[in-house]
Amino acid sequence: MGSFKQNLQDTYLGLSESLQEKWSDFTQFLQETWPLLILLLMVLMGVWWYADPPPPRHVLMATGTPGGSYEDLGKKYAEFFAKRGITLELVPTLGAQENIDRLANRDDPIQAGFVQAGVEHANEVKGIQSLGAIAYDPIWFFYRGPELKNGDLEAHSGNFKNFTSKTISIGIKGGGTYAQAFKILQISGFEHIPQFVNLSGEEAVKALKAGKIDGAFIVDSFEAPNIQELLTDPNLHLVTFKRAEAYVKVIPHLHILNVPQGSFDLARNFPPTDMKLLATTTNLLIDDRMHPAIQFLFMEAAREINGKESFFSERGEFPSFKDSMLPESPVAVHYEKNNYPILMAYFPFWIAELINRLIFVLLPFCVLGYPLLQSLPGYRAKRMQNKINRLYGSLKALEQELLNGFNDEQRDEYLKRLNLLEYQALRIKISKRLSSDYYALRTSIDYVRNCLNRGEHPYGYEDLDSNITPI
Repeated sequence: MGSFKQNLQDTYLGLSESLQEKWSDFTQFLQETWPLLILLLMVLMGVWWYADPPPPRHVLMATGTPGGSYEDLGKKYAEFFAKRGITLELVPTLGAQENIDRLANRDDPIQAGFVQAGVEHANEVKGIQSLGAIAYDPIWFFYRGPELKNGDLEAHSGNFKNFTSKTISIGIKGGGTYAQAFKILQISGFEHIPQFVNLSGEEAVKALKAGKIDGAFIVDSFEAPNIQELLTDPNLHLVTFKRAEAYVKVIPHLHILNVPQGSFDLARNFPPTDMKLLATTTNLLIDDRMHPAIQFLFMEAAREINGKESFFSERGEFPSFKDSMLPESPVAVHYEKNNYPILMAYFPFWIAELINRLIFVLLPFCVLGYPLLQSLPGYRAKRMQNKINRLYGSLKALEQELLNGFNDEQRDEYLKRLNLLEYQALRIKISKRLSSDYYALRTSIDYVRNCLNRGEHPYGYEDLDSNITPI
Protein backbone atom coordinates (compact mmCIF):
# COMPACT_ATOMS: atom_id res chain seq x y z
CA MET A 1 0.00 0.00 0.00
CA GLY A 2 1.51 3.32 -1.12
CA SER A 3 2.04 6.35 1.03
CA PHE A 4 -0.43 9.21 1.21
CA LYS A 5 1.92 11.41 -0.82
CA GLN A 6 2.26 8.76 -3.51
CA ASN A 7 -1.51 8.26 -3.65
CA LEU A 8 -1.99 12.02 -3.98
CA GLN A 9 0.51 12.20 -6.82
CA ASP A 10 -1.17 9.29 -8.61
CA THR A 11 -4.57 10.92 -8.21
CA TYR A 12 -3.26 14.23 -9.55
CA LEU A 13 -1.61 12.47 -12.48
CA GLY A 14 -4.80 10.59 -13.27
CA LEU A 15 -6.89 13.77 -13.19
CA SER A 16 -4.36 15.63 -15.32
CA GLU A 17 -4.31 12.89 -17.95
CA SER A 18 -8.11 12.72 -17.93
CA LEU A 19 -8.42 16.49 -18.43
CA GLN A 20 -5.88 16.45 -21.24
CA GLU A 21 -7.76 13.64 -22.95
CA LYS A 22 -11.07 15.47 -22.55
CA TRP A 23 -9.56 18.68 -23.93
CA SER A 24 -8.10 16.80 -26.87
CA ASP A 25 -11.48 15.19 -27.59
CA PHE A 26 -13.17 18.60 -27.34
CA THR A 27 -10.80 20.34 -29.75
CA GLN A 28 -11.12 17.43 -32.16
CA PHE A 29 -14.87 17.64 -31.81
CA LEU A 30 -14.81 21.34 -32.76
CA GLN A 31 -12.54 20.71 -35.72
CA GLU A 32 -14.72 17.96 -37.10
CA THR A 33 -18.21 19.32 -36.36
CA TRP A 34 -17.83 23.07 -36.93
CA PRO A 35 -20.18 23.08 -39.95
CA LEU A 36 -23.03 21.63 -37.87
CA LEU A 37 -22.25 23.89 -34.94
CA ILE A 38 -22.32 27.00 -37.15
CA LEU A 39 -25.63 25.86 -38.66
CA LEU A 40 -27.09 25.31 -35.19
CA LEU A 41 -25.83 28.70 -34.03
CA MET A 42 -27.41 30.44 -37.03
CA VAL A 43 -30.75 28.73 -36.39
CA LEU A 44 -30.71 29.70 -32.72
CA MET A 45 -29.71 33.29 -33.50
CA GLY A 46 -32.59 33.49 -35.95
CA VAL A 47 -35.04 32.16 -33.37
CA TRP A 48 -33.64 34.54 -30.75
CA TRP A 49 -33.76 37.61 -32.97
CA TYR A 50 -37.23 37.12 -34.46
CA ALA A 51 -39.04 35.47 -31.57
CA ASP A 52 -37.53 37.59 -28.80
CA PRO A 53 -35.80 40.71 -30.16
CA PRO A 54 -33.86 42.89 -27.72
CA PRO A 55 -35.71 45.83 -26.14
CA PRO A 56 -35.33 49.21 -27.85
CA ARG A 57 -33.03 51.84 -26.37
CA HIS A 58 -35.31 54.73 -27.34
CA VAL A 59 -39.00 55.05 -26.37
CA LEU A 60 -41.44 57.91 -27.07
CA MET A 61 -44.02 58.86 -24.45
CA ALA A 62 -46.93 61.32 -24.75
CA THR A 63 -47.39 63.52 -21.67
CA GLY A 64 -49.74 66.50 -21.99
CA THR A 65 -49.71 70.26 -22.17
CA PRO A 66 -46.35 71.93 -21.44
CA GLY A 67 -45.99 72.98 -17.82
CA GLY A 68 -48.57 70.49 -16.56
CA SER A 69 -48.12 67.84 -13.90
CA TYR A 70 -47.87 65.10 -16.53
CA GLU A 71 -44.79 66.79 -17.93
CA ASP A 72 -43.19 66.80 -14.47
CA LEU A 73 -44.20 63.18 -13.93
CA GLY A 74 -42.81 62.25 -17.33
CA LYS A 75 -39.45 63.80 -16.40
CA LYS A 76 -39.26 61.53 -13.35
CA TYR A 77 -39.94 58.52 -15.56
CA ALA A 78 -37.29 59.69 -18.03
CA GLU A 79 -34.71 59.90 -15.23
CA PHE A 80 -35.61 56.41 -14.08
CA PHE A 81 -35.21 55.02 -17.62
CA ALA A 82 -31.94 56.89 -18.16
CA LYS A 83 -30.39 55.08 -15.18
CA ARG A 84 -31.20 51.81 -17.00
CA GLY A 85 -29.58 52.93 -20.23
CA ILE A 86 -32.81 53.75 -22.11
CA THR A 87 -33.84 57.13 -23.48
CA LEU A 88 -37.46 58.00 -22.72
CA GLU A 89 -38.33 60.94 -24.97
CA LEU A 90 -41.28 63.01 -23.74
CA VAL A 91 -43.67 64.32 -26.38
CA PRO A 92 -45.97 67.22 -25.35
CA THR A 93 -49.59 66.97 -26.55
CA LEU A 94 -52.89 68.81 -26.18
CA GLY A 95 -54.12 66.25 -23.68
CA ALA A 96 -55.61 62.83 -23.05
CA GLN A 97 -57.65 62.56 -26.24
CA GLU A 98 -54.63 63.20 -28.43
CA ASN A 99 -52.63 60.68 -26.41
CA ILE A 100 -55.24 57.97 -27.07
CA ASP A 101 -55.50 58.86 -30.75
CA ARG A 102 -51.75 58.69 -31.24
CA LEU A 103 -51.43 55.40 -29.37
CA ALA A 104 -54.20 53.91 -31.50
CA ASN A 105 -52.45 55.02 -34.71
CA ARG A 106 -50.28 52.07 -35.71
CA ASP A 107 -48.03 54.35 -37.77
CA ASP A 108 -47.34 56.76 -34.90
CA PRO A 109 -44.06 56.11 -33.02
CA ILE A 110 -45.62 57.03 -29.64
CA GLN A 111 -45.58 53.92 -27.42
CA ALA A 112 -46.84 55.18 -24.04
CA GLY A 113 -48.90 57.99 -22.59
CA PHE A 114 -50.66 59.32 -19.49
CA VAL A 115 -54.46 59.35 -19.84
CA GLN A 116 -57.13 60.07 -17.24
CA ALA A 117 -59.80 57.47 -16.67
CA GLY A 118 -63.12 58.56 -18.12
CA VAL A 119 -61.76 60.26 -21.23
CA GLU A 120 -64.02 59.43 -24.14
CA HIS A 121 -62.66 57.00 -26.70
CA ALA A 122 -64.10 54.84 -29.41
CA ASN A 123 -65.25 51.47 -28.11
CA GLU A 124 -63.57 49.73 -31.03
CA VAL A 125 -60.18 51.33 -30.42
CA LYS A 126 -57.56 48.63 -30.77
CA GLY A 127 -53.87 48.27 -30.17
CA ILE A 128 -53.85 49.95 -26.73
CA GLN A 129 -53.37 48.24 -23.38
CA SER A 130 -53.31 49.55 -19.82
CA LEU A 131 -50.48 49.13 -17.35
CA GLY A 132 -52.90 50.26 -14.65
CA ALA A 133 -53.71 53.39 -12.68
CA ILE A 134 -50.74 55.20 -11.17
CA ALA A 135 -52.24 58.16 -9.24
CA TYR A 136 -55.36 60.02 -8.16
CA ASP A 137 -56.24 63.17 -10.07
CA PRO A 138 -58.63 65.25 -7.93
CA ILE A 139 -61.27 67.31 -9.72
CA TRP A 140 -60.81 70.81 -8.31
CA PHE A 141 -63.27 73.66 -8.74
CA PHE A 142 -61.92 77.02 -7.55
CA TYR A 143 -64.03 80.18 -7.66
CA ARG A 144 -63.98 83.86 -6.75
CA GLY A 145 -66.60 85.89 -4.92
CA PRO A 146 -68.72 85.17 -1.87
CA GLU A 147 -68.06 81.77 -0.31
CA LEU A 148 -70.86 79.28 -0.81
CA LYS A 149 -72.70 77.97 2.21
CA ASN A 150 -70.55 75.17 3.65
CA GLY A 151 -68.47 75.38 0.49
CA ASP A 152 -71.02 73.21 -1.27
CA LEU A 153 -70.99 73.57 -5.04
CA GLU A 154 -74.48 72.11 -5.13
CA ALA A 155 -76.03 74.26 -2.38
CA HIS A 156 -78.97 76.42 -3.34
CA SER A 157 -81.34 74.37 -5.50
CA GLY A 158 -78.87 71.46 -5.47
CA ASN A 159 -77.19 72.50 -8.74
CA PHE A 160 -74.70 74.89 -10.34
CA LYS A 161 -77.34 77.61 -10.25
CA ASN A 162 -75.01 80.15 -8.63
CA PHE A 163 -72.65 79.91 -11.62
CA THR A 164 -75.07 80.00 -14.55
CA SER A 165 -74.23 83.65 -15.22
CA LYS A 166 -70.53 83.29 -14.43
CA THR A 167 -67.55 82.67 -16.68
CA ILE A 168 -66.04 79.26 -15.98
CA SER A 169 -63.08 77.53 -17.55
CA ILE A 170 -63.62 73.82 -18.18
CA GLY A 171 -60.30 73.02 -19.83
CA ILE A 172 -59.12 72.53 -23.38
CA LYS A 173 -61.28 70.30 -25.54
CA GLY A 174 -59.65 66.92 -25.85
CA GLY A 175 -57.96 67.23 -22.48
CA GLY A 176 -58.64 65.38 -19.26
CA THR A 177 -60.03 68.40 -17.42
CA TYR A 178 -62.58 69.03 -20.16
CA ALA A 179 -63.68 65.39 -20.16
CA GLN A 180 -64.27 65.27 -16.40
CA ALA A 181 -65.83 68.74 -16.06
CA PHE A 182 -68.20 68.30 -18.99
CA LYS A 183 -69.41 64.92 -17.68
CA ILE A 184 -70.11 66.36 -14.21
CA LEU A 185 -71.92 69.35 -15.68
CA GLN A 186 -73.83 67.15 -18.09
CA ILE A 187 -75.30 64.83 -15.46
CA SER A 188 -76.08 67.92 -13.36
CA GLY A 189 -78.02 69.47 -16.27
CA PHE A 190 -75.70 72.42 -16.94
CA GLU A 191 -73.63 71.43 -19.95
CA HIS A 192 -74.98 74.28 -22.11
CA ILE A 193 -73.99 77.27 -19.98
CA PRO A 194 -72.87 79.88 -22.57
CA GLN A 195 -70.13 81.36 -20.36
CA PHE A 196 -67.85 78.32 -20.55
CA VAL A 197 -64.33 79.03 -21.80
CA ASN A 198 -61.62 76.55 -22.74
CA LEU A 199 -58.34 77.41 -21.06
CA SER A 200 -55.34 75.30 -20.20
CA GLY A 201 -54.50 74.79 -16.55
CA GLU A 202 -51.82 77.47 -16.48
CA GLU A 203 -54.01 79.94 -18.36
CA ALA A 204 -56.96 79.24 -16.04
CA VAL A 205 -54.84 79.94 -12.95
CA LYS A 206 -53.66 83.29 -14.30
CA ALA A 207 -57.16 84.30 -15.43
CA LEU A 208 -58.77 83.29 -12.13
CA LYS A 209 -56.21 85.15 -10.02
CA ALA A 210 -56.55 88.22 -12.27
CA GLY A 211 -60.34 88.20 -11.97
CA LYS A 212 -60.91 87.57 -15.69
CA ILE A 213 -62.96 84.45 -14.98
CA ASP A 214 -65.13 83.50 -11.99
CA GLY A 215 -64.32 79.83 -11.66
CA ALA A 216 -62.22 77.04 -13.09
CA PHE A 217 -62.28 73.28 -13.21
CA ILE A 218 -58.77 71.84 -13.03
CA VAL A 219 -58.01 68.14 -12.88
CA ASP A 220 -54.50 67.78 -11.52
CA SER A 221 -52.50 66.27 -8.68
CA PHE A 222 -52.33 67.87 -5.24
CA GLU A 223 -48.59 68.47 -5.69
CA ALA A 224 -49.00 70.24 -9.07
CA PRO A 225 -47.70 73.85 -9.05
CA ASN A 226 -51.00 75.16 -10.47
CA ILE A 227 -53.00 73.59 -7.62
CA GLN A 228 -50.59 74.74 -4.93
CA GLU A 229 -50.75 78.30 -6.27
CA LEU A 230 -54.55 78.30 -6.05
CA LEU A 231 -54.69 76.61 -2.63
CA THR A 232 -52.44 79.30 -1.13
CA ASP A 233 -54.49 82.21 -2.50
CA PRO A 234 -56.84 83.44 0.28
CA ASN A 235 -59.08 85.19 -2.25
CA LEU A 236 -60.13 81.91 -3.84
CA HIS A 237 -62.48 79.26 -2.55
CA LEU A 238 -62.74 75.53 -3.13
CA VAL A 239 -66.01 73.68 -3.41
CA THR A 240 -67.00 70.35 -1.90
CA PHE A 241 -69.28 67.69 -3.35
CA LYS A 242 -71.85 66.80 -0.70
CA ARG A 243 -73.44 64.26 -3.05
CA ALA A 244 -70.13 62.64 -3.95
CA GLU A 245 -71.52 59.14 -3.41
CA ALA A 246 -74.24 59.82 -5.97
CA TYR A 247 -71.72 61.02 -8.55
CA VAL A 248 -69.62 57.90 -8.03
CA LYS A 249 -72.67 55.71 -8.62
CA VAL A 250 -73.46 57.51 -11.87
CA ILE A 251 -69.83 57.82 -13.04
CA PRO A 252 -68.10 54.56 -11.95
CA HIS A 253 -64.55 55.69 -12.70
CA LEU A 254 -64.73 58.45 -10.09
CA HIS A 255 -63.43 58.11 -6.54
CA ILE A 256 -64.14 60.03 -3.34
CA LEU A 257 -61.26 61.74 -1.56
CA ASN A 258 -61.83 62.96 1.99
CA VAL A 259 -60.14 66.19 3.05
CA PRO A 260 -60.14 66.84 6.82
CA GLN A 261 -60.72 70.36 8.12
CA GLY A 262 -57.56 72.47 8.05
CA SER A 263 -55.45 69.81 6.26
CA PHE A 264 -54.46 72.12 3.40
CA ASP A 265 -53.38 74.94 5.73
CA LEU A 266 -53.69 74.61 9.51
CA ALA A 267 -52.79 78.24 10.11
CA ARG A 268 -55.66 79.41 7.88
CA ASN A 269 -57.82 76.48 8.94
CA PHE A 270 -58.28 75.73 5.26
CA PRO A 271 -60.57 74.11 4.38
CA PRO A 272 -62.82 75.43 7.18
CA THR A 273 -64.82 72.18 7.26
CA ASP A 274 -64.36 68.57 6.24
CA MET A 275 -64.60 68.26 2.44
CA LYS A 276 -65.25 65.61 -0.17
CA LEU A 277 -63.51 65.83 -3.51
CA LEU A 278 -64.19 63.76 -6.59
CA ALA A 279 -61.19 62.29 -8.33
CA THR A 280 -60.34 60.29 -11.40
CA THR A 281 -57.13 58.31 -11.88
CA THR A 282 -54.20 58.64 -14.23
CA ASN A 283 -53.77 55.54 -16.35
CA LEU A 284 -50.51 54.51 -17.99
CA LEU A 285 -51.45 53.34 -21.48
CA ILE A 286 -49.16 51.67 -24.00
CA ASP A 287 -49.03 50.38 -27.54
CA ASP A 288 -49.70 46.64 -27.21
CA ARG A 289 -46.60 45.95 -29.35
CA MET A 290 -44.29 47.38 -26.67
CA HIS A 291 -41.46 45.04 -25.70
CA PRO A 292 -42.27 43.16 -22.45
CA ALA A 293 -38.99 44.27 -20.85
CA ILE A 294 -39.93 47.93 -21.41
CA GLN A 295 -43.38 47.27 -19.94
CA PHE A 296 -41.76 45.79 -16.84
CA LEU A 297 -39.55 48.87 -16.65
CA PHE A 298 -42.60 51.17 -16.79
CA MET A 299 -44.24 49.16 -14.01
CA GLU A 300 -41.13 49.36 -11.88
CA ALA A 301 -40.93 53.11 -12.49
CA ALA A 302 -44.59 53.48 -11.47
CA ARG A 303 -43.96 51.48 -8.30
CA GLU A 304 -40.93 53.57 -7.35
CA ILE A 305 -42.33 56.98 -8.35
CA ASN A 306 -46.09 56.65 -7.79
CA GLY A 307 -46.07 53.94 -5.14
CA LYS A 308 -44.93 56.30 -2.40
CA GLU A 309 -47.32 57.69 0.19
CA SER A 310 -48.85 61.02 -0.84
CA PHE A 311 -51.54 63.38 0.38
CA PHE A 312 -54.34 61.28 -1.07
CA SER A 313 -52.81 57.82 -1.55
CA GLU A 314 -51.29 55.26 0.76
CA ARG A 315 -47.90 53.66 0.28
CA GLY A 316 -48.08 50.84 -2.27
CA GLU A 317 -51.59 51.78 -3.41
CA PHE A 318 -50.31 52.40 -6.95
CA PRO A 319 -49.86 51.05 -9.54
CA SER A 320 -53.12 49.14 -9.54
CA PHE A 321 -56.04 48.25 -11.78
CA LYS A 322 -58.55 50.58 -10.15
CA ASP A 323 -59.95 51.83 -13.45
CA SER A 324 -59.03 49.62 -16.39
CA MET A 325 -60.42 51.80 -19.12
CA LEU A 326 -58.84 49.52 -21.75
CA PRO A 327 -57.65 45.88 -21.82
CA GLU A 328 -55.03 45.14 -19.20
CA SER A 329 -51.56 44.23 -20.40
CA PRO A 330 -50.71 40.58 -19.59
CA VAL A 331 -47.25 41.78 -18.61
CA ALA A 332 -48.76 44.21 -16.08
CA VAL A 333 -51.03 41.49 -14.68
CA HIS A 334 -47.98 39.26 -14.26
CA TYR A 335 -46.12 42.11 -12.54
CA GLU A 336 -48.99 42.75 -10.12
CA LYS A 337 -48.97 39.08 -9.08
CA ASN A 338 -45.23 38.39 -9.12
CA ASN A 339 -43.52 41.79 -9.04
CA TYR A 340 -40.41 42.51 -11.10
CA PRO A 341 -38.30 39.58 -12.37
CA ILE A 342 -35.91 38.46 -9.63
CA LEU A 343 -32.89 38.95 -11.89
CA MET A 344 -33.49 42.71 -11.97
CA ALA A 345 -32.78 42.88 -8.23
CA TYR A 346 -29.23 41.58 -8.66
CA PHE A 347 -28.11 42.63 -12.15
CA PRO A 348 -28.22 45.83 -14.24
CA PHE A 349 -31.20 46.02 -16.57
CA TRP A 350 -29.40 45.03 -19.76
CA ILE A 351 -27.57 42.07 -18.19
CA ALA A 352 -30.75 40.80 -16.53
CA GLU A 353 -32.65 41.18 -19.80
CA LEU A 354 -29.93 39.29 -21.68
CA ILE A 355 -30.02 36.43 -19.18
CA ASN A 356 -33.80 36.35 -19.36
CA ARG A 357 -33.72 36.15 -23.15
CA LEU A 358 -31.03 33.46 -23.08
CA ILE A 359 -33.27 31.36 -20.84
CA PHE A 360 -36.01 31.81 -23.42
CA VAL A 361 -33.63 30.57 -26.13
CA LEU A 362 -32.97 27.35 -24.20
CA LEU A 363 -36.44 26.11 -25.10
CA PRO A 364 -35.94 26.15 -28.88
CA PHE A 365 -32.37 24.97 -28.30
CA CYS A 366 -33.69 21.84 -26.59
CA VAL A 367 -36.20 21.25 -29.39
CA LEU A 368 -33.81 21.91 -32.29
CA GLY A 369 -30.40 21.34 -30.79
CA TYR A 370 -30.88 18.08 -28.94
CA PRO A 371 -31.57 15.92 -32.03
CA LEU A 372 -28.60 17.52 -33.80
CA LEU A 373 -26.31 16.94 -30.87
CA GLN A 374 -27.54 13.38 -30.67
CA SER A 375 -26.52 12.89 -34.28
CA LEU A 376 -23.05 14.38 -33.80
CA PRO A 377 -21.32 11.23 -32.46
CA GLY A 378 -22.53 9.24 -35.48
CA TYR A 379 -21.62 12.12 -37.77
CA ARG A 380 -18.10 12.28 -36.34
CA ALA A 381 -17.61 8.50 -36.56
CA LYS A 382 -18.82 8.51 -40.15
CA ARG A 383 -16.38 11.29 -41.11
CA MET A 384 -13.46 9.39 -39.51
CA GLN A 385 -14.52 6.15 -41.20
CA ASN A 386 -14.74 7.94 -44.55
CA LYS A 387 -11.15 9.20 -44.16
CA ILE A 388 -9.96 5.65 -43.43
CA ASN A 389 -11.97 4.26 -46.34
CA ARG A 390 -10.53 6.86 -48.73
CA LEU A 391 -6.99 5.83 -47.74
CA TYR A 392 -7.99 2.19 -48.18
CA GLY A 393 -9.23 3.10 -51.65
CA SER A 394 -5.95 4.83 -52.50
CA LEU A 395 -4.00 1.80 -51.23
CA LYS A 396 -6.15 -0.57 -53.26
CA ALA A 397 -5.67 1.56 -56.38
CA LEU A 398 -1.89 1.49 -55.90
CA GLU A 399 -1.90 -2.26 -55.38
CA GLN A 400 -4.04 -2.76 -58.49
CA GLU A 401 -1.58 -0.64 -60.45
CA LEU A 402 1.27 -2.86 -59.24
CA LEU A 403 -0.60 -6.01 -60.25
CA ASN A 404 -1.41 -4.74 -63.73
CA GLY A 405 1.93 -3.22 -64.64
CA PHE A 406 4.68 -3.47 -62.06
CA ASN A 407 7.89 -1.68 -63.10
CA ASP A 408 10.89 -2.46 -60.94
CA GLU A 409 12.57 0.78 -61.99
CA GLN A 410 9.75 2.69 -60.28
CA ARG A 411 10.10 0.82 -56.96
CA ASP A 412 11.28 3.98 -55.15
CA GLU A 413 8.32 5.90 -56.57
CA TYR A 414 5.94 3.22 -55.30
CA LEU A 415 7.54 3.38 -51.84
CA LYS A 416 7.20 7.18 -51.77
CA ARG A 417 3.50 6.86 -52.54
CA LEU A 418 3.13 4.31 -49.73
CA ASN A 419 5.00 6.61 -47.35
CA LEU A 420 2.62 9.43 -48.30
CA LEU A 421 -0.38 7.20 -47.57
CA GLU A 422 1.09 6.28 -44.19
CA TYR A 423 1.76 9.96 -43.40
CA GLN A 424 -1.87 10.78 -44.23
CA ALA A 425 -3.00 7.92 -42.00
CA LEU A 426 -0.86 9.20 -39.13
CA ARG A 427 -2.53 12.64 -39.37
CA ILE A 428 -6.04 11.21 -38.93
CA LYS A 429 -7.47 11.99 -35.47
CA ILE A 430 -9.81 9.21 -34.51
CA SER A 431 -11.90 8.15 -31.55
CA LYS A 432 -11.08 5.03 -29.57
CA ARG A 433 -14.00 3.19 -31.20
CA LEU A 434 -12.24 3.30 -34.57
CA SER A 435 -8.78 2.35 -33.32
CA SER A 436 -9.01 -1.16 -34.78
CA ASP A 437 -9.87 0.15 -38.25
CA TYR A 438 -7.09 2.73 -38.00
CA TYR A 439 -4.41 0.23 -37.10
CA ALA A 440 -5.73 -2.26 -39.65
CA LEU A 441 -5.15 0.44 -42.32
CA ARG A 442 -1.58 1.00 -41.17
CA THR A 443 -0.98 -2.77 -41.12
CA SER A 444 -2.28 -3.01 -44.69
CA ILE A 445 0.10 -0.25 -45.79
CA ASP A 446 3.00 -2.15 -44.15
CA TYR A 447 1.90 -5.33 -45.90
CA VAL A 448 2.05 -3.70 -49.35
CA ARG A 449 5.43 -2.16 -48.47
CA ASN A 450 6.75 -5.57 -47.42
CA CYS A 451 5.50 -7.08 -50.67
CA LEU A 452 7.48 -4.43 -52.58
CA ASN A 453 10.63 -5.12 -50.58
CA ARG A 454 10.56 -8.93 -50.35
CA GLY A 455 11.79 -9.86 -53.87
CA GLU A 456 12.81 -8.78 -57.31
CA HIS A 457 9.30 -8.96 -58.77
CA PRO A 458 6.98 -9.12 -55.78
CA TYR A 459 3.94 -8.24 -57.97
CA GLY A 460 5.07 -10.13 -61.07
CA TYR A 461 2.30 -12.76 -61.02
CA GLU A 462 1.46 -12.55 -64.74
CA ASP A 463 2.85 -16.12 -65.38
CA LEU A 464 0.33 -17.56 -62.94
CA ASP A 465 -2.74 -16.04 -64.64
CA SER A 466 -3.07 -18.98 -67.07
CA ASN A 467 -3.27 -21.50 -64.21
CA ILE A 468 -6.04 -19.61 -62.30
CA THR A 469 -9.64 -20.55 -62.86
CA PRO A 470 -11.76 -17.37 -63.00
CA ILE A 471 -14.02 -16.94 -59.98
